[in-house]
Amino acid sequence: MPENPETSDPEYTNQESYAEIEENKFENTNITPLSTFSIDVDNASYTNIRRFINNGQKIPKDAIRLEEMINYFSYTYPQPNDNHPFSINTEYSECPWNSKHKLLKIGLQGKKMDKNNLPASNIVFLIDVSGSMEEENKLPLLKESMKVLTKELRSEDKVSIVVYAGAAGMILPPTSGNEKNKIIDALDGLTAGGSTAGGEGIELAYKIAEENFIKEGNNRIILATDGDFNIGASTDKEMEHLIEQKRKTGIFLTCLGYGMDNYKDSKMETLANKGNGNYAYIDNMQEATRFLGKEFNGSMFTIAKDVKIQIEFNPSQVQSYRLIGYENRKLNDEDFKNDAIDAGELGSGHTVTALYEIIPTGVESSYSPTKLKYTSKESQHNSTSLELATIKFRYKKPEGERSIEMIQTIKNLNNPLKFASSDFKFASSVAWFGMKLRDSKYIENKKTEDIIELANKGVHNDSEGYKTEFIRLIKSAQL
Repeated sequence: MPENPETSDPEYTNQESYAEIEENKFENTNITPLSTFSIDVDNASYTNIRRFINNGQKIPKDAIRLEEMINYFSYTYPQPNDNHPFSINTEYSECPWNSKHKLLKIGLQGKKMDKNNLPASNIVFLIDVSGSMEEENKLPLLKESMKVLTKELRSEDKVSIVVYAGAAGMILPPTSGNEKNKIIDALDGLTAGGSTAGGEGIELAYKIAEENFIKEGNNRIILATDGDFNIGASTDKEMEHLIEQKRKTGIFLTCLGYGMDNYKDSKMETLANKGNGNYAYIDNMQEATRFLGKEFNGSMFTIAKDVKIQIEFNPSQVQSYRLIGYENRKLNDEDFKNDAIDAGELGSGHTVTALYEIIPTGVESSYSPTKLKYTSKESQHNSTSLELATIKFRYKKPEGERSIEMIQTIKNLNNPLKFASSDFKFASSVAWFGMKLRDSKYIENKKTEDIIELANKGVHNDSEGYKTEFIRLIKSAQL
Protein backbone atom coordinates (compact mmCIF):
# COMPACT_ATOMS: atom_id res chain seq x y z
CA MET A 1 0.00 0.00 0.00
CA PRO A 2 1.26 3.53 -0.61
CA GLU A 3 2.43 5.48 2.37
CA ASN A 4 0.63 8.64 3.33
CA PRO A 5 2.59 11.72 2.29
CA GLU A 6 1.17 13.44 5.38
CA THR A 7 3.86 11.79 7.47
CA SER A 8 6.56 13.45 5.34
CA ASP A 9 4.97 16.88 5.69
CA PRO A 10 7.40 19.53 7.02
CA GLU A 11 5.22 19.70 10.13
CA TYR A 12 6.54 16.24 11.00
CA THR A 13 10.14 16.01 12.13
CA ASN A 14 10.06 12.21 12.30
CA GLN A 15 10.27 9.54 9.62
CA GLU A 16 7.47 7.28 10.81
CA SER A 17 5.54 5.47 8.08
CA TYR A 18 1.94 4.29 7.97
CA ALA A 19 0.02 2.44 5.27
CA GLU A 20 -2.66 4.63 3.70
CA ILE A 21 -6.25 4.02 4.78
CA GLU A 22 -9.27 4.94 2.66
CA GLU A 23 -12.27 5.01 4.99
CA ASN A 24 -15.04 2.51 4.20
CA LYS A 25 -18.02 4.05 2.43
CA PHE A 26 -21.71 3.16 2.61
CA GLU A 27 -22.73 0.24 0.41
CA ASN A 28 -26.14 -0.11 -1.26
CA THR A 29 -27.61 -3.36 0.06
CA ASN A 30 -29.48 -4.00 -3.21
CA ILE A 31 -26.19 -3.94 -5.11
CA THR A 32 -23.78 -5.29 -2.48
CA PRO A 33 -25.67 -7.34 0.12
CA LEU A 34 -22.52 -9.17 1.27
CA SER A 35 -19.74 -7.78 3.46
CA THR A 36 -16.71 -10.02 4.03
CA PHE A 37 -13.65 -9.40 6.19
CA SER A 38 -11.00 -11.00 8.36
CA ILE A 39 -10.98 -10.53 12.12
CA ASP A 40 -8.16 -8.45 13.59
CA VAL A 41 -7.05 -8.79 17.21
CA ASP A 42 -4.18 -6.32 16.86
CA ASN A 43 -4.34 -3.23 19.03
CA ALA A 44 -1.05 -1.49 18.17
CA SER A 45 -2.83 1.55 16.77
CA TYR A 46 -4.41 2.43 20.12
CA THR A 47 -1.16 2.39 22.10
CA ASN A 48 0.57 4.34 19.34
CA ILE A 49 -2.21 6.97 19.43
CA ARG A 50 -1.86 7.07 23.22
CA ARG A 51 1.85 7.82 22.77
CA PHE A 52 1.12 10.73 20.42
CA ILE A 53 -1.52 12.21 22.75
CA ASN A 54 0.64 11.83 25.86
CA ASN A 55 3.50 13.57 24.02
CA GLY A 56 1.23 16.40 22.84
CA GLN A 57 1.91 15.55 19.19
CA LYS A 58 -0.35 15.59 16.16
CA ILE A 59 -1.50 12.09 15.20
CA PRO A 60 -0.84 11.06 11.58
CA LYS A 61 -4.25 10.29 10.07
CA ASP A 62 -3.24 6.83 8.86
CA ALA A 63 -1.91 5.84 12.28
CA ILE A 64 -5.58 5.64 13.33
CA ARG A 65 -7.05 2.19 12.70
CA LEU A 66 -10.50 2.13 14.25
CA GLU A 67 -10.76 -1.64 14.69
CA GLU A 68 -7.51 -1.70 16.67
CA MET A 69 -8.76 1.07 18.93
CA ILE A 70 -12.03 -0.77 19.59
CA ASN A 71 -10.29 -4.11 20.14
CA TYR A 72 -7.78 -2.76 22.63
CA PHE A 73 -10.52 -3.12 25.23
CA SER A 74 -12.09 -6.28 26.61
CA TYR A 75 -15.86 -6.67 26.58
CA THR A 76 -18.05 -8.91 28.71
CA TYR A 77 -19.24 -11.47 26.18
CA PRO A 78 -20.24 -14.95 27.42
CA GLN A 79 -17.92 -17.91 27.07
CA PRO A 80 -18.78 -20.41 24.28
CA ASN A 81 -21.07 -23.21 25.47
CA ASP A 82 -20.58 -25.58 22.53
CA ASN A 83 -17.67 -27.21 20.71
CA HIS A 84 -16.71 -24.04 18.85
CA PRO A 85 -13.76 -22.00 20.19
CA PHE A 86 -15.69 -18.73 20.41
CA SER A 87 -19.18 -17.39 21.11
CA ILE A 88 -21.04 -14.99 18.79
CA ASN A 89 -22.80 -11.95 20.23
CA THR A 90 -24.74 -9.20 18.47
CA GLU A 91 -26.46 -6.00 19.56
CA TYR A 92 -28.41 -3.42 17.54
CA SER A 93 -29.13 0.11 18.71
CA GLU A 94 -29.02 3.78 17.74
CA CYS A 95 -25.94 5.36 16.20
CA PRO A 96 -24.67 8.01 18.64
CA TRP A 97 -23.05 10.28 16.03
CA ASN A 98 -25.98 10.29 13.58
CA SER A 99 -29.48 10.08 15.03
CA LYS A 100 -31.01 8.83 11.75
CA HIS A 101 -28.71 5.82 11.63
CA LYS A 102 -28.36 2.58 13.60
CA LEU A 103 -25.32 0.68 14.80
CA LEU A 104 -24.80 -3.08 14.75
CA LYS A 105 -22.18 -4.52 17.12
CA ILE A 106 -20.76 -8.00 16.53
CA GLY A 107 -18.62 -9.54 19.26
CA LEU A 108 -16.62 -12.76 19.45
CA GLN A 109 -15.44 -14.21 22.75
CA GLY A 110 -12.58 -16.68 22.56
CA LYS A 111 -12.61 -19.63 24.92
CA LYS A 112 -10.50 -19.02 28.00
CA MET A 113 -8.00 -21.80 28.56
CA ASP A 114 -6.29 -22.46 31.86
CA LYS A 115 -2.55 -21.88 31.67
CA ASN A 116 -1.86 -25.42 32.87
CA ASN A 117 -3.89 -26.84 29.97
CA LEU A 118 -2.10 -24.85 27.28
CA PRO A 119 0.24 -26.72 24.92
CA ALA A 120 4.02 -26.54 25.32
CA SER A 121 5.66 -23.55 23.65
CA ASN A 122 8.62 -23.31 21.30
CA ILE A 123 9.35 -19.58 21.19
CA VAL A 124 12.09 -17.70 19.38
CA PHE A 125 12.76 -14.12 20.49
CA LEU A 126 13.92 -12.27 17.36
CA ILE A 127 15.39 -9.01 18.64
CA ASP A 128 16.55 -5.98 16.67
CA VAL A 129 19.83 -4.70 18.16
CA SER A 130 20.69 -2.28 15.35
CA GLY A 131 21.87 1.25 16.03
CA SER A 132 18.36 2.70 15.70
CA MET A 133 17.33 0.68 18.78
CA GLU A 134 19.64 2.32 21.33
CA GLU A 135 17.12 4.89 22.61
CA GLU A 136 15.57 4.38 26.04
CA ASN A 137 12.09 3.59 24.67
CA LYS A 138 13.49 0.94 22.33
CA LEU A 139 16.05 -1.71 23.34
CA PRO A 140 16.05 -0.94 27.11
CA LEU A 141 12.22 -1.11 27.17
CA LEU A 142 12.29 -4.17 24.91
CA LYS A 143 14.59 -6.05 27.28
CA GLU A 144 12.37 -5.33 30.28
CA SER A 145 9.30 -6.35 28.21
CA MET A 146 10.82 -9.72 27.36
CA LYS A 147 11.51 -10.32 31.04
CA VAL A 148 7.77 -9.95 31.70
CA LEU A 149 7.08 -12.68 29.16
CA THR A 150 9.91 -14.86 30.49
CA LYS A 151 8.29 -14.91 33.93
CA GLU A 152 5.18 -16.51 32.38
CA LEU A 153 7.08 -19.49 30.94
CA ARG A 154 6.75 -23.05 32.30
CA SER A 155 9.29 -25.87 32.43
CA GLU A 156 7.79 -27.51 29.32
CA ASP A 157 8.29 -24.28 27.33
CA LYS A 158 11.55 -23.44 25.59
CA VAL A 159 12.99 -20.17 24.36
CA SER A 160 15.74 -19.30 21.89
CA ILE A 161 17.07 -15.79 21.27
CA VAL A 162 18.16 -14.55 17.85
CA VAL A 163 19.51 -11.02 17.39
CA TYR A 164 20.11 -9.10 14.20
CA ALA A 165 21.98 -5.96 13.25
CA GLY A 166 24.66 -6.01 10.54
CA ALA A 167 24.31 -9.80 10.68
CA ALA A 168 22.03 -12.25 12.47
CA GLY A 169 23.03 -14.78 15.11
CA MET A 170 21.67 -16.99 17.88
CA ILE A 171 22.81 -15.82 21.32
CA LEU A 172 20.71 -18.28 23.35
CA PRO A 173 20.07 -21.85 22.18
CA PRO A 174 16.72 -23.49 23.07
CA THR A 175 16.42 -23.10 26.86
CA SER A 176 13.77 -24.45 29.24
CA GLY A 177 11.29 -21.96 30.66
CA ASN A 178 12.33 -22.87 34.19
CA GLU A 179 15.84 -21.52 33.52
CA LYS A 180 14.57 -17.96 33.80
CA ASN A 181 17.81 -16.46 35.11
CA LYS A 182 19.71 -17.81 32.11
CA ILE A 183 17.18 -16.24 29.72
CA ILE A 184 17.21 -12.93 31.62
CA ASP A 185 21.03 -12.84 31.66
CA ALA A 186 21.04 -13.23 27.87
CA LEU A 187 18.58 -10.33 27.56
CA ASP A 188 20.64 -8.13 29.89
CA GLY A 189 23.69 -8.65 27.69
CA LEU A 190 22.10 -7.10 24.60
CA THR A 191 23.50 -3.82 23.23
CA ALA A 192 22.57 -1.81 20.14
CA GLY A 193 24.76 -1.02 17.12
CA GLY A 194 24.96 -1.48 13.34
CA SER A 195 22.47 -1.48 10.47
CA THR A 196 19.39 -3.69 10.25
CA ALA A 197 19.44 -7.02 8.40
CA GLY A 198 15.81 -7.82 9.18
CA GLY A 199 15.27 -10.39 6.44
CA GLU A 200 18.33 -12.38 7.47
CA GLY A 201 17.18 -12.40 11.10
CA ILE A 202 13.71 -13.64 10.17
CA GLU A 203 15.19 -16.46 8.08
CA LEU A 204 17.36 -17.63 10.98
CA ALA A 205 14.52 -17.36 13.51
CA TYR A 206 12.24 -19.55 11.38
CA LYS A 207 15.07 -22.05 10.86
CA ILE A 208 15.55 -22.42 14.63
CA ALA A 209 11.79 -22.57 15.25
CA GLU A 210 11.45 -25.33 12.64
CA GLU A 211 14.35 -27.33 14.10
CA ASN A 212 12.66 -27.27 17.53
CA PHE A 213 9.07 -27.61 16.27
CA ILE A 214 6.62 -29.06 18.80
CA LYS A 215 3.80 -31.00 17.18
CA GLU A 216 0.43 -29.69 18.45
CA GLY A 217 2.41 -27.12 20.43
CA ASN A 218 2.62 -23.34 20.34
CA ASN A 219 5.39 -22.60 17.84
CA ARG A 220 5.93 -18.87 17.63
CA ILE A 221 8.45 -16.19 16.73
CA ILE A 222 8.29 -12.92 18.66
CA LEU A 223 9.81 -10.15 16.56
CA ALA A 224 10.72 -7.04 18.59
CA THR A 225 11.86 -4.00 16.59
CA ASP A 226 11.14 -0.44 15.49
CA GLY A 227 10.52 -1.94 12.04
CA ASP A 228 13.27 0.05 10.35
CA PHE A 229 14.61 -2.68 8.04
CA ASN A 230 17.13 -1.21 5.63
CA ILE A 231 19.24 -4.12 4.37
CA GLY A 232 18.26 -7.34 2.61
CA ALA A 233 14.55 -8.04 2.10
CA SER A 234 13.76 -4.46 2.96
CA THR A 235 10.65 -3.42 1.05
CA ASP A 236 7.18 -4.19 2.38
CA LYS A 237 6.49 -6.41 -0.66
CA GLU A 238 9.68 -8.43 -0.22
CA MET A 239 9.00 -8.87 3.48
CA GLU A 240 5.40 -9.81 2.73
CA HIS A 241 6.49 -12.54 0.32
CA LEU A 242 9.06 -13.89 2.79
CA ILE A 243 6.53 -14.10 5.62
CA GLU A 244 3.83 -15.63 3.40
CA GLN A 245 6.23 -18.45 2.55
CA LYS A 246 7.22 -18.99 6.18
CA ARG A 247 3.57 -19.02 7.30
CA LYS A 248 3.21 -22.45 5.70
CA THR A 249 5.55 -23.96 8.32
CA GLY A 250 2.84 -23.74 11.02
CA ILE A 251 4.84 -21.20 13.02
CA PHE A 252 2.96 -18.13 14.28
CA LEU A 253 4.41 -14.61 14.38
CA THR A 254 3.96 -11.94 17.05
CA CYS A 255 5.31 -8.47 16.24
CA LEU A 256 6.18 -6.01 19.00
CA GLY A 257 6.83 -2.42 17.94
CA TYR A 258 8.95 0.05 19.90
CA GLY A 259 10.07 3.66 19.69
CA MET A 260 9.24 6.82 17.79
CA ASP A 261 10.51 9.18 15.07
CA ASN A 262 11.62 6.38 12.70
CA TYR A 263 8.96 3.84 13.72
CA LYS A 264 7.78 1.78 10.72
CA ASP A 265 4.20 0.84 11.52
CA SER A 266 3.49 -0.11 7.89
CA LYS A 267 6.13 -2.85 7.91
CA MET A 268 5.10 -4.21 11.31
CA GLU A 269 1.44 -4.43 10.35
CA THR A 270 2.31 -6.17 7.08
CA LEU A 271 4.42 -8.79 8.83
CA ALA A 272 1.81 -9.59 11.47
CA ASN A 273 -1.07 -9.73 8.98
CA LYS A 274 0.79 -12.04 6.61
CA GLY A 275 2.50 -14.21 9.22
CA ASN A 276 -0.44 -15.80 11.04
CA GLY A 277 0.15 -13.47 13.93
CA ASN A 278 -0.63 -10.43 16.00
CA TYR A 279 0.89 -7.01 16.49
CA ALA A 280 1.25 -4.75 19.51
CA TYR A 281 2.95 -1.40 20.03
CA ILE A 282 4.73 -1.25 23.39
CA ASP A 283 4.83 2.37 24.51
CA ASN A 284 5.66 1.73 28.18
CA MET A 285 6.07 -0.99 30.82
CA GLN A 286 2.37 -0.84 31.65
CA GLU A 287 1.59 -1.99 28.12
CA ALA A 288 4.32 -4.65 28.23
CA THR A 289 2.80 -6.01 31.44
CA ARG A 290 -0.69 -6.00 29.92
CA PHE A 291 0.14 -7.67 26.60
CA LEU A 292 2.95 -10.02 27.64
CA GLY A 293 1.94 -10.69 31.25
CA LYS A 294 -1.73 -10.30 32.14
CA GLU A 295 -2.91 -11.22 28.62
CA PHE A 296 -0.13 -13.75 27.97
CA ASN A 297 -2.53 -16.60 27.15
CA GLY A 298 -4.47 -14.58 24.58
CA SER A 299 -1.42 -12.93 23.06
CA MET A 300 0.63 -16.10 22.70
CA PHE A 301 -1.82 -19.01 22.25
CA THR A 302 -4.01 -19.26 19.14
CA ILE A 303 -7.32 -21.14 19.52
CA ALA A 304 -8.70 -20.42 16.01
CA LYS A 305 -6.93 -19.28 12.87
CA ASP A 306 -8.03 -17.80 9.54
CA VAL A 307 -11.22 -16.46 11.13
CA LYS A 308 -13.46 -14.82 8.51
CA ILE A 309 -16.80 -13.05 8.82
CA GLN A 310 -19.41 -12.67 6.07
CA ILE A 311 -22.66 -10.79 6.59
CA GLU A 312 -25.62 -10.79 4.23
CA PHE A 313 -27.82 -7.77 4.92
CA ASN A 314 -31.57 -7.89 4.28
CA PRO A 315 -32.54 -5.05 1.87
CA SER A 316 -36.05 -4.90 3.34
CA GLN A 317 -34.49 -3.71 6.62
CA VAL A 318 -31.13 -2.26 5.60
CA GLN A 319 -30.92 0.40 2.89
CA SER A 320 -27.13 0.68 3.17
CA TYR A 321 -24.34 -0.18 5.58
CA ARG A 322 -20.76 0.75 6.37
CA LEU A 323 -18.14 -1.35 8.15
CA ILE A 324 -16.28 0.81 10.66
CA GLY A 325 -12.56 0.15 10.36
CA TYR A 326 -11.05 -3.11 9.05
CA GLU A 327 -10.15 -1.33 5.79
CA ASN A 328 -7.03 -3.43 5.31
CA ARG A 329 -8.77 -6.65 6.44
CA LYS A 330 -11.57 -6.68 3.86
CA LEU A 331 -11.88 -9.78 1.69
CA ASN A 332 -13.51 -10.53 -1.64
CA ASP A 333 -16.85 -12.28 -1.12
CA GLU A 334 -15.57 -15.40 -2.88
CA ASP A 335 -12.60 -15.54 -0.46
CA PHE A 336 -14.92 -16.52 2.38
CA LYS A 337 -15.06 -20.20 1.41
CA ASN A 338 -11.55 -20.32 -0.04
CA ASP A 339 -9.40 -22.02 2.59
CA ALA A 340 -6.23 -20.88 0.81
CA ILE A 341 -6.97 -17.26 1.74
CA ASP A 342 -5.31 -16.11 4.96
CA ALA A 343 -7.24 -14.33 7.71
CA GLY A 344 -6.82 -13.34 11.35
CA GLU A 345 -6.14 -15.43 14.44
CA LEU A 346 -8.03 -15.51 17.75
CA GLY A 347 -6.19 -16.08 21.02
CA SER A 348 -7.32 -17.75 24.23
CA GLY A 349 -9.81 -15.49 26.02
CA HIS A 350 -9.55 -12.75 23.40
CA THR A 351 -12.55 -10.68 22.33
CA VAL A 352 -13.04 -9.26 18.84
CA THR A 353 -15.59 -6.54 18.12
CA ALA A 354 -16.81 -5.06 14.83
CA LEU A 355 -19.31 -2.26 14.24
CA TYR A 356 -21.53 -1.58 11.22
CA GLU A 357 -23.25 1.75 10.73
CA ILE A 358 -26.69 1.08 9.22
CA ILE A 359 -29.06 3.32 7.28
CA PRO A 360 -32.45 1.61 7.73
CA THR A 361 -34.68 1.12 4.71
CA GLY A 362 -37.03 4.08 4.26
CA VAL A 363 -34.76 6.58 6.04
CA GLU A 364 -33.67 9.66 4.11
CA SER A 365 -29.95 10.18 4.66
CA SER A 366 -27.40 12.38 2.94
CA TYR A 367 -24.96 9.46 3.18
CA SER A 368 -27.10 6.99 1.24
CA PRO A 369 -25.63 5.82 -2.07
CA THR A 370 -27.48 7.08 -5.15
CA LYS A 371 -30.63 5.06 -5.84
CA LEU A 372 -30.50 3.18 -9.13
CA LYS A 373 -33.59 2.81 -11.29
CA TYR A 374 -33.03 -0.65 -12.74
CA THR A 375 -31.49 -2.54 -9.84
CA SER A 376 -34.10 -1.71 -7.22
CA LYS A 377 -35.74 -4.86 -5.89
CA GLU A 378 -38.06 -3.28 -3.37
CA SER A 379 -41.11 -5.05 -4.76
CA GLN A 380 -39.43 -8.41 -4.18
CA HIS A 381 -38.69 -7.84 -0.50
CA ASN A 382 -40.85 -9.28 2.22
CA SER A 383 -41.46 -6.16 4.28
CA THR A 384 -42.60 -8.24 7.28
CA SER A 385 -39.24 -9.97 7.62
CA LEU A 386 -37.64 -9.11 10.95
CA GLU A 387 -34.27 -10.48 9.95
CA LEU A 388 -31.71 -7.70 9.79
CA ALA A 389 -28.94 -9.92 8.47
CA THR A 390 -27.44 -13.40 8.40
CA ILE A 391 -23.91 -13.68 9.70
CA LYS A 392 -21.50 -16.48 8.85
CA PHE A 393 -18.11 -17.30 10.34
CA ARG A 394 -15.37 -19.58 9.10
CA TYR A 395 -12.35 -20.64 11.11
CA LYS A 396 -9.71 -23.36 11.24
CA LYS A 397 -8.35 -25.14 14.25
CA PRO A 398 -4.74 -24.05 15.01
CA GLU A 399 -3.27 -27.02 13.14
CA GLY A 400 -6.17 -27.53 10.73
CA GLU A 401 -6.34 -26.82 7.01
CA ARG A 402 -10.11 -27.10 6.46
CA SER A 403 -12.43 -24.38 7.70
CA ILE A 404 -15.50 -24.87 9.89
CA GLU A 405 -18.60 -22.72 9.32
CA MET A 406 -20.97 -21.16 11.85
CA ILE A 407 -24.21 -19.35 10.93
CA GLN A 408 -26.46 -17.05 12.95
CA THR A 409 -29.33 -14.72 12.05
CA ILE A 410 -29.68 -11.22 13.49
CA LYS A 411 -33.18 -9.94 14.22
CA ASN A 412 -34.14 -6.32 13.70
CA LEU A 413 -34.82 -5.76 17.38
CA ASN A 414 -33.79 -2.16 17.82
CA ASN A 415 -32.90 -1.09 21.35
CA PRO A 416 -32.78 2.63 22.26
CA LEU A 417 -29.23 3.77 23.01
CA LYS A 418 -30.06 4.57 26.63
CA PHE A 419 -30.97 0.90 27.15
CA ALA A 420 -28.00 -0.50 25.21
CA SER A 421 -25.32 -2.44 27.07
CA SER A 422 -22.29 -0.78 28.64
CA ASP A 423 -20.15 -2.59 26.08
CA PHE A 424 -22.17 -1.11 23.21
CA LYS A 425 -21.86 2.40 24.60
CA PHE A 426 -18.14 2.13 25.24
CA ALA A 427 -17.21 0.47 21.92
CA SER A 428 -19.24 3.05 19.99
CA SER A 429 -17.58 5.89 21.95
CA VAL A 430 -14.14 4.55 20.96
CA ALA A 431 -15.19 4.39 17.30
CA TRP A 432 -16.67 7.89 17.56
CA PHE A 433 -13.45 9.31 19.03
CA GLY A 434 -11.34 7.53 16.41
CA MET A 435 -13.45 8.94 13.59
CA LYS A 436 -13.15 12.41 15.08
CA LEU A 437 -9.36 12.00 15.20
CA ARG A 438 -9.46 10.98 11.51
CA ASP A 439 -11.74 13.95 10.74
CA SER A 440 -14.20 11.48 9.24
CA LYS A 441 -16.86 12.85 6.93
CA TYR A 442 -19.34 10.34 8.36
CA ILE A 443 -19.90 11.87 11.80
CA GLU A 444 -22.65 14.47 12.10
CA ASN A 445 -22.17 15.15 15.81
CA LYS A 446 -18.54 16.08 16.52
CA LYS A 447 -18.94 17.33 20.10
CA THR A 448 -16.13 15.99 22.27
CA GLU A 449 -18.26 16.37 25.41
CA ASP A 450 -20.88 14.01 23.93
CA ILE A 451 -18.20 11.38 23.23
CA ILE A 452 -16.96 11.68 26.82
CA GLU A 453 -20.50 11.40 28.19
CA LEU A 454 -21.16 8.20 26.24
CA ALA A 455 -17.79 6.72 27.20
CA ASN A 456 -18.50 7.41 30.88
CA LYS A 457 -21.82 5.58 30.58
CA GLY A 458 -19.96 2.63 29.07
CA VAL A 459 -17.30 2.26 31.75
CA HIS A 460 -17.94 -1.12 33.33
CA ASN A 461 -15.71 -3.98 34.42
CA ASP A 462 -12.66 -1.68 34.41
CA SER A 463 -10.49 -3.18 37.15
CA GLU A 464 -7.28 -2.30 35.28
CA GLY A 465 -8.38 1.27 34.56
CA TYR A 466 -7.91 1.09 30.77
CA LYS A 467 -11.34 2.53 29.99
CA THR A 468 -10.89 5.35 32.48
CA GLU A 469 -7.54 6.10 30.86
CA PHE A 470 -9.30 6.29 27.47
CA ILE A 471 -11.56 9.05 28.77
CA ARG A 472 -8.47 10.92 30.00
CA LEU A 473 -6.98 10.64 26.51
CA ILE A 474 -10.13 12.12 24.92
CA LYS A 475 -9.82 15.10 27.27
CA SER A 476 -6.08 15.44 26.57
CA ALA A 477 -6.33 15.21 22.77
CA GLN A 478 -6.06 18.59 21.12
CA LEU A 479 -9.29 18.45 19.10
